[in-house]
This record gives sequence, C-alpha cells and structure tokens, in this order.
Amino acid sequence: MKQPEILAPAGSMETLSAALRSGADAVYLGGKRFSARSSASNFDSEELAEAARLCHRYGAKLFLAVNTVIADSEAEEFCGYIRSCAGIGVDGYIVQDWGCAELIRRCVPDAVLHASTQMSVHTAAGAELMKELGWARVVPARELSRDVLERICSLGIETEIFVHGALCMSVSGQCYMSAVIGSRSANRGRCGQACRLPFSAVGDKNAAALSLKDLSLIPRVDELRSIGVDSLKIEGRMKRPEYVASAVNELKNALGGGQPDMQTLRGIFSRSGFTDGYFTGKMRDMFGVREKEDVTAAQSLIPKIHELYRFERKVARADFHAVIREGEPVVLTAVSGDISASVTGNVPERAISRPTDPAQLERQLTKLGDTIFTAGNITADIGEGLIVPAGELNRLRREVTEKLTELLTAGNTPHFTVTDYRPALPLCSRQVPDILPLRTLCRTAEQARTAAELSEYIIVPAGLDIQALTDVCPADRIIVAPPRFITDEDRLAARLSELKNAGISRIFCHTPDCIALGRRLGMRLHGSFTLNVFNSYSAEFLRSLGLEDCVFSFEATSAQMSSVRTALPLGAAVYGRLPLMLTRNCPIRNEVGCARCTGHLIDRTGRELPVACSKEYVEVLNSDQLYIPDARREFPGAAFGLVLLHDEDAEQTRAALTGAKPLGSITRGLYRRGVLEV
Repeated sequence: MKQPEILAPAGSMETLSAALRSGADAVYLGGKRFSARSSASNFDSEELAEAARLCHRYGAKLFLAVNTVIADSEAEEFCGYIRSCAGIGVDGYIVQDWGCAELIRRCVPDAVLHASTQMSVHTAAGAELMKELGWARVVPARELSRDVLERICSLGIETEIFVHGALCMSVSGQCYMSAVIGSRSANRGRCGQACRLPFSAVGDKNAAALSLKDLSLIPRVDELRSIGVDSLKIEGRMKRPEYVASAVNELKNALGGGQPDMQTLRGIFSRSGFTDGYFTGKMRDMFGVREKEDVTAAQSLIPKIHELYRFERKVARADFHAVIREGEPVVLTAVSGDISASVTGNVPERAISRPTDPAQLERQLTKLGDTIFTAGNITADIGEGLIVPAGELNRLRREVTEKLTELLTAGNTPHFTVTDYRPALPLCSRQVPDILPLRTLCRTAEQARTAAELSEYIIVPAGLDIQALTDVCPADRIIVAPPRFITDEDRLAARLSELKNAGISRIFCHTPDCIALGRRLGMRLHGSFTLNVFNSYSAEFLRSLGLEDCVFSFEATSAQMSSVRTALPLGAAVYGRLPLMLTRNCPIRNEVGCARCTGHLIDRTGRELPVACSKEYVEVLNSDQLYIPDARREFPGAAFGLVLLHDEDAEQTRAALTGAKPLGSITRGLYRRGVLEV
C-alpha cells in the first residue's frame, strides 16, 4: 500500500520552515498575486525562489497556488509570473481558472497541473474528465463521502484530499457571498469570510449559522491510505507556524501507526472541536465557532510545539572519506546516495604529540546538527604522524556538507520547458442579436410552463417531469439542469440518458462534472455562471470542449464582459436572487430543525436571505433581487440574458420575463461596482 504524501500549507517563510522541519513531504503556497489567500503574507519573487530551494533541500515538492480567476488585462503579467516560477523549479500549479491552465500550458508545455478544489469537482466523471485533459492531480470537493472518494481514487489520476483545517460552509468555488455583500471575491482571492459573521434562522444575534467546525480526518488516515489517496492536505495558509507544525507532526504519527494527539491539535486551533461529517456521512454535529477556551488553550501549547521545528530535519545520510597525506592538501569527500562532493584543505603538519586518528575524525565529522544529514560510514587514508587541527576538520565538514546540500537541492529541482509565448486575445467576435433573448432557470413546473412562451430556452431541474413540459415547449428549447451538487452520479447519468432518449438533448453545466456527463451522452452543452468564466481564454477553452454558450461570471463588470474576445456566445444574469452559497449542510435544520423551517436566514443588519432547499444541498440566496431593466444597453456584447427564479408563482414569473420591477429591494449586482482588485 502506497504511503500518501503529507502536504502542508505555508503563508510565510517561518511557516514553510516549520512545515518542512516537522516532516512535510510537500508544501503549497501562494505568491503576491493570483492566490486565493491574498490576506496571507505570501511570497515575493525572491522569497519564492528561496522557498523552492528550501523545499528541494529536503527532497520535498513545492506546489504553487495560482487558484484565482483572472481578467484578460492580467494575462500578460500572469504569463511572466508562470515563466519565472518554472525557472526556479516550482513542481506544480494548483489552478481553478480554465484560462489560466491554458496560459500555463502555452508558457510551460510540460507544467504539472493540479485541479483546485475551487473547480468544484465532486464526481468520478468530473475527475476522469480532468485526467483526459492532461491534469496530473485533482483536489475534489471537501463535501464528499468515503465511497465517492474511493471511486475517484480508482481512476488513475492523483487525488489530494483535505484532512485537517477549516471548513468553508460553501462548496469551494461556489461561494459568492463575500463578493456580493462586500465586493471581496473568494474566486479573486479576497474572501472576507462573511460566513463567520452572525446569521440565524430566527434572528438570534449570537448565532453563527454558517460557521462549521474544523475538519480533521487525521484519525482516519488508514482508511484514506487504503482507498488510495495520494496526498493528505492540511488547510491553513493563514495559520501560525505552530499550527502547521503540530498538524504535520500528528499526521506523520498517524501514518506511522501511532495515535495522533487530537487534544493538542484541538488546543492549538479548533472551532468547538473537529468534524468528519462529510467523509462519514454523519452531518448532524458539524457546526461550531472559535470560543474563548479555544484561544487560551493555544497559549500553553506553543512552547511545546516550537520543539518540533527548532532544528534541521535529517533527511539524508552522508558517508565521509578523508585523505590525509604528507605534503598534500587534505581532501574530504562526502557521499549521499549517488551524489558526492569533495573539498580541499591545507597541507597537514607533522604531529608533535597526538596525530590525527580515525577516532578524532569521527568526533569532528559527526557534528552534523545544523545540517540535513546523519553520519554514515567514516573512512580515512591517513599518513603516519600527521595532524589536522580540529578547527580545520570542522571547516572542511561544513564546506563539504554545504556543497553536498547544494548538489542534492539541484538534483531535486525539476527543469521545465519555458516558451516565449505572449498572450494574445483571440481574433474573433460574437454574434449579438438586436433584442436580448431570455433564458429562464426554473425551479418548479409552474414556472417552467409560464416561462416557456416568453423564453428562448427554459432551464429545468433534472428531477422534474420534463417530458410533461413538451406540450408547452418543444424539446429542443428545454435545457436540463442537473443538481448543482451531485450525490448519486449513477442515478443522474441514468436520468440524463432517459431524457436524451426522450429528445431532451441540452444540459446546463454547473461544473466539470456536468460537462463530463453531458459529453459522454452526446448532449449539447450550455455553461452556467458557476463555471466562473471571467476571461477570453476560459471561454475559448470551454468552446473547444464543446460548449455552445456560457453565462459569464456575475462577479465581472459589464464592461469586462463586453470586452471579452471569444467566439463563444456569452450570457449575463439579468434578474433574480443571486446565489451566495451552495452548501451540503442546511443551516436552518441545524439551528431549529426542519419542522420549524423559516425558509431564510437573518444577518446582523436584519436582512433576510432566502434559503432554497433540496434533498441534496441548499442554496443561500441574496436578500436583494437582481434587476437590470436596460439589459441590452448594459451588456452590448451579450447573446442572451439569464433569469433566475426562486419561489415565484406564474404571475410573478410572467412579470419577471416582461421586465416588471420586482417587489422589495433590488440591486444591479456587481456589474457596475465590480469586485476589489487583488
């Protein structure tokens, strides 16, 4: 059974050192740009080069998080950044944006790509698609059960699983709360953690209805190893060195067959303890907050944790051979594996009383406390009656181990092909209709029947009796919408096949999983805003995958959307309640139970956020209704507008599609103000 990699986070050089000295096999970190944790200290270009050297000294790998979506205006800088990172030997790139992946491939054709958890891959079909597209590794959604993970692990693509650290309430890549509320986009690296603020189903101002306990699967590493997980990932690029060191240490202990000290882990950082609810399927006791006792417990543990990374970690053996001959400079050679280094010292002197002997050599050459080496065999060819002072032997030992370290580091540093590619926007344009047609995303059959006569296409849930709608809408104008989070892949595939045979051949693609299922069945692919298309390169790549059109990210401004150069027809959300979160765990059920469901959450300002419930997940929606009355003027390059319905009846559906202003508070979304730049 293969031993999985211990993958640790690093937000600073101190944390990086703590991770490596504690036993991490690999580290992931971010630079000053293009990283989904822009609030961490992160690494400038010089620090990144030093981080690569440090990782490779230990034989560890360095993975760079470039897991934000980028705008067209950032493509040139992004490519320069990737080329420089390839030059210093970054081992792989953690990527969310389809366009970023294409730019990386063009700049560094043999780059190693890891599909970030923000791509929201949560089925075997989605993981298999990433494998087919040449991705080396997938980081599946954190919300998966053991059985689904085992299925993904069997596909032959590397799997990286979060095993310890904070849990986002929302499925990664599908959270727009911070962006919509405060213009701080998680997909652009600026998450403001709005979910940790007070929310309640009943207006309790002390409730934290969107705050989960921290995850820990460390006690379950034997199960993870048995199902074939390749990399065990610790969350926490914004955490202290002590946190990272303790998590690495306990994970290493568990992999070695020992009992992890969960009390220490809880003391150093937790939110009311830990949960493994998604992995086990026991999702009832998953909510928690950071309490005063959690904070005070950490203070007493910090000195103990420091001991884990005070000294260099021994990762290699060094054998020494000294040649000490009369009239010749001393030569000291160190060998580690198939790498050797030699240094030359002074000519030895004649000893007056105590000549250098093998015992003295061993005493001086085994002083390796400040190196990554443990001493192996020490041999010597010593002429009779010669002496080499202890200080000289110490100097030679330091020089030869430094040289050997440099050679080992170089041997562990990968080399990649780097091109001079410069990004150029595609020389293409989109056909734009004079009148903006509407597509309506429905939740009920009543909505779909009303929307059919006023919409170019109706988009309806796979679970509805879709065939019954063909009396009001031709099959070719119906787009089936799979669940946004797929919990039973086989059942969904069978349902899609049934619909395809009945003439419903179009599918609304929320994630790579939907794209994969649609491609397998030969369906016509339409992209959702949840694919987070933010630039021309993503749009063009998805067009090459077979998508016929796509809703552009509603985190972009209308000007950004209009300037995109792609032949892929793009749509814009123009009406409805924007989804803020997609979560597997219902916050209302946790707080008051399903029998007392309020249908909404209340934030600290008193605003009500509707919660749309399904059996598989819930969506937290915006309190304000998106309303763009002049959509054609707002989006001059759009091919269609998307209407998002929630609980509208037939009359309200008709009003939405005929341009009536909705009741209650309205918003123009982010189309004018945009999100904060990184």
